[in-house]
Amino acid sequence: MLWESDVTKTARIIQFLGLVAAPASGGTLLHPMFQDHAVLQRGAPIPVYGDAAPGSDVTVTLGAGQAHAKADPQGHWHVALPAMPAGGPYLLRAATASGDSEEAKDVLVGDVFLCGGQSNMQFEVRQANNAQADIAAAQDGEIRSLSIRTKDSVSPLASFADPVRWIPASPTTVGGFSAACYFFARELKQTTHAPIGMVVAAWGGSRGRAWVSEPGLRAAGLQAESLRLLDLHRSQPMAGDRAWSDVWERWWRAQGINGGAPWQVAFDDSSWRTAPEKLGPWALWNGSSPDGFTGQMWLRTRVTLTAEQAAQKAVLDLGNANEEDQSWANGTGVGGTSWARQARHDIPAGVLHAGENVIVTNIFCSWRNCGLNGPASGRAIRLADGSAVPLDRAWRYAEMPSAMIAPQLPWGPAHGAAVIYNGMIAPIGHYGFRSVVWYQGESDIHFAPEYAATLKAMMVDWRRDFRPDLPFLIVQLPNFGAPSAQPQESELADVREGQRRVATADRHADYVVTIDIGDPNNIHPTNKQEVGRRLALAARRLLLGEQVPTGARPGAATRSGGTITVKFVSVTGALTSSSADAGAFELCGPGKGTCKRVAAKISGRDMVTIDATAIRPVRLRYCWGDSPVCTLSDGSGLPAGPFEIPVR
Repeated sequence: MLWESDVTKTARIIQFLGLVAAPASGGTLLHPMFQDHAVLQRGAPIPVYGDAAPGSDVTVTLGAGQAHAKADPQGHWHVALPAMPAGGPYLLRAATASGDSEEAKDVLVGDVFLCGGQSNMQFEVRQANNAQADIAAAQDGEIRSLSIRTKDSVSPLASFADPVRWIPASPTTVGGFSAACYFFARELKQTTHAPIGMVVAAWGGSRGRAWVSEPGLRAAGLQAESLRLLDLHRSQPMAGDRAWSDVWERWWRAQGINGGAPWQVAFDDSSWRTAPEKLGPWALWNGSSPDGFTGQMWLRTRVTLTAEQAAQKAVLDLGNANEEDQSWANGTGVGGTSWARQARHDIPAGVLHAGENVIVTNIFCSWRNCGLNGPASGRAIRLADGSAVPLDRAWRYAEMPSAMIAPQLPWGPAHGAAVIYNGMIAPIGHYGFRSVVWYQGESDIHFAPEYAATLKAMMVDWRRDFRPDLPFLIVQLPNFGAPSAQPQESELADVREGQRRVATADRHADYVVTIDIGDPNNIHPTNKQEVGRRLALAARRLLLGEQVPTGARPGAATRSGGTITVKFVSVTGALTSSSADAGAFELCGPGKGTCKRVAAKISGRDMVTIDATAIRPVRLRYCWGDSPVCTLSDGSGLPAGPFEIPVR
């Protein structure tokens, strides 16, 4: 199939009304995407772009193809070379009429995939099952990877903040490749026999909203308040911090927790406990593991200043605050930080005073090593004259319910709105891609109700950048956490359902089920080979139009008398079950906590029937929970994945 890339308009990253930052590493004749060993997308006009002196005439050649451009007043140029079939190696050359030139050698034409997401996409081949054998067998240099280093930015970058390079697969290089992306490419190449390029843009712990541009979020009606604050912070950082503190305080009060506002000076913390002198990860204070924790902690201390010290400009330095802090000095919000090695906050003039001052912070953490870490010397009030007053008095603390998830900093590096798009996606420019491979969602479980809308907004957004019908292959999240003997509400399951619904509703998208190949005790399951194999099957269906199996997928659930019939589609052969009654089905009322497990049985090759004589449900769930029971598969051996559908 051929498609027309929108390469005739100016790159969208320079349309952000003056918000675009200058290239971090300076302009080059060829954009950094075009280097030795690059892979270019076959079967479509090939966009090539870069920077030259304004008004320069630029000629680009690749094999027998040639195209011409004139650099615009900002020095940007772009061309579309004629479509080419898979092949190479070629020399890509750009030259100006004045004699400047730049070349990229050993360039291949094949299929290029943008592999994005969080830590399970970052997860490397060397960490996967059977790694040594797979690394030794990596002899195909036509599979190549370009990895974009993690970078956040409050404004879109025109080029990468750190150098990038294309790396051919070999036993000495492939260990550092994305495992899910590499095993996908290796499997798919057995069918396409064409070179494959992988552009990996992944950030562990990242939220979906960070991957969507500001215009993309606005167009979808998402994150309006966060975007307003981000805009303010960009031009007036301290005003942005103060406005964010106001938002955070309103959120806290809306929770309706008795005891008032812990950031206020007059707050009574006498019922709170005293933290260990060395602080560090709070999970260790009680001897528990620092891994796998989600929650918040309030911390309060006091510091005494002289009149001379209080009159100076000052910075509140908390040291390493993991993961996000929201902080106050004498009841005045001084803002927050996210993933900061050194959490520092400017204290507005007039806030500090002679005598005793109250310092308060609330720390939210979603994974490990939660708290104020590092040496005590790293925590102090740092004054304009270069001196420091240590925060070395006892800290009082109170734990918050783990279900309470504070709003996250709009400009935080992994969680903020649009910041990863700005730092990692915008710099790519309008490169030619065959498809996106997306593996993300764990960091959105606390924001599950908006996940589907955010994922859809990202897909619309990236299609504006790269091409209107850009396909998406989405990895549905695997099982993780303790199994439950009873029906449970599950934010993980909510995200999985959002992924399923978005992919099902989009004719240029598909999803792969991994509910059977996760690890209940490890959020980073190591069987990435099977993830890659299933992604390759999805690519063959979606991109190549092959009739390959998907695993059974839900059609409709209909009630007739006292029986509910669930029709499945895309069934290979016939449905099979690992339990006598097909298990794992739940019937639910309209609200949360109304689901009950019910017996079910396979009826024919593609249907399951449920006795619902005594109840009138409105929803039906299958395979629901953090680590649910999932019993159905079909002749392909692929599992029927989790879903929730209405009963009609």
